[in-house]
Amino acid sequence: MVGRNTGSAGAGPSRRTFLKAGGVAAFGVGSLAVLPLFGSPSQVQDPAKCFADDLSSTQKKLVVSNWPAYIDPATKKQKNTLQDFEAATGVSVDYTDDVSDNAEFFAKVRNQLGGCEPIGRDLMVLTDWMAAKMIGLGWVQPIDADKVPNLHKNLIKPLQGRSWDKDRNFSAPWQSGLTGIAYNSKLIKGVGSFQELITKPELKGKITLLSEMRDTMAFMLKVVGADPDKFTDAEWEKAIEELHKAVRAGQVRAFTGNEYIQDLTAGNIVACEAWSGDVIQAQYDNPNIKFVVPEEGLSLWSDNMLVPNKATHEGNAEKWIDYYYEPEVAAKLAAWVNYICPVEGARDEMVKIDDTLVDNPLIFPSEEDLKNTFDFMVLDEKQSQKYEGEFSDVTGG
Repeated sequence: MVGRNTGSAGAGPSRRTFLKAGGVAAFGVGSLAVLPLFGSPSQVQDPAKCFADDLSSTQKKLVVSNWPAYIDPATKKQKNTLQDFEAATGVSVDYTDDVSDNAEFFAKVRNQLGGCEPIGRDLMVLTDWMAAKMIGLGWVQPIDADKVPNLHKNLIKPLQGRSWDKDRNFSAPWQSGLTGIAYNSKLIKGVGSFQELITKPELKGKITLLSEMRDTMAFMLKVVGADPDKFTDAEWEKAIEELHKAVRAGQVRAFTGNEYIQDLTAGNIVACEAWSGDVIQAQYDNPNIKFVVPEEGLSLWSDNMLVPNKATHEGNAEKWIDYYYEPEVAAKLAAWVNYICPVEGARDEMVKIDDTLVDNPLIFPSEEDLKNTFDFMVLDEKQSQKYEGEFSDVTGG
C-alpha cells in the first residue's frame, strides 16, 4: 500500500504494485484467489508456550520481513533510517522485502507457525486482517509495553483500540493508508460518494473498483446502510447484490490492483476506488488526479509489525519498534513512503525534512479527516471462505 517519494517529480513504484502484481484490468481474472481455510484447530498455538529463548543480549541481530518499497533508501550522501538504527543500537539488521501478498506470505509460513516451529524471522509486517488472523491463531508473541514506550505514547488516536488488538499488545502499525475515491478533474467535475460512483449514468463503463475484497465490500456495506466493522450475513447479501447489480449494468470497467492509476491518468477511466498513497504519487506527474473523501467515509487500514512465535531476537525487535515511533525517524520514513504516518509528532518534524508534505492530508490527516473512518470486521474461517468466494463470483475471478 505504499507509494514512495523520490524527492523529485517522478513517481516511484508503489507497494500495491507488488501486492497486486498478479492483479488484473479485466473481469476474466478478477480478485485474489479464494483463500483456503486458515488452519485447523491443531494449528492454533499458545504464544505463552510456543516461544524461543531471547538471544538479543548476546546476538545483536534482527531479521525483518517487510513489503517492497516500504523503507527509505540510503544514498551516497545520507544514511537511511535502517542504517541509523544499526548505528544507534549496534544491532545488525537482515532486512528483506519478501512480503508481496498477505495470503501468499501466510501460505509460506503456515506450516511452521502452525506447528510451533521457527520461521527464521524476528519481525514481519502484515495488513490488519492478516495480522488479526495470526494473532487469533496464537502465532504472534506479545510485545513488552515497557520496551516500546514510544509506541504507546505516540501512536495516533485513530489507530488505537482496534477490536482485534485493543491495547496493541501484539502489533504496531508500520504505515497506514486510506481507501477512498480518485477522479481525473480534467475529465469530470467530481464524484461525491461511492453510491454515485457505482450508479451515476455518465460514469458507466468508466470506473474501476479494487480487487481486494475487504476494500470494495466495506464501501458496498456502507452503501446498503451496514457497518463494515460489524455486519450480518443478511447485510452482506444486500451489499454483494448491490455490487452484482453495478457489474450487470456495465457500470464497472474492471476490478484491479493499483494499475487503476495508469488508467486514470491516461483517461481510460474517469474515476475509481483508490488508495491514498497511489494518488499522492500520481499527483507528482498529473495534478488533475484528485482524492475524494466519499460521503460514506474512508476506510483506514494499517500494515503492522508483528513478532512471530519462536523469534530469537524479540528484544531487538522491540528496539526496532520503539525506534520507528520516534517522531523524527517516523517523519524521515514518511517523507519517502508517502502514506499516513502513524506517529504523533512526526508532522512537526517533517518541517525540517520536506515542508511541502507537512500539510498533505494524505500523509498527516486531521482528526476531522479521520473521524468517519472505518475498518472491516474480522472474519472467522467460514465467513472468510464464503465472502471471498461470493466476491470472486461477482468480479469474475
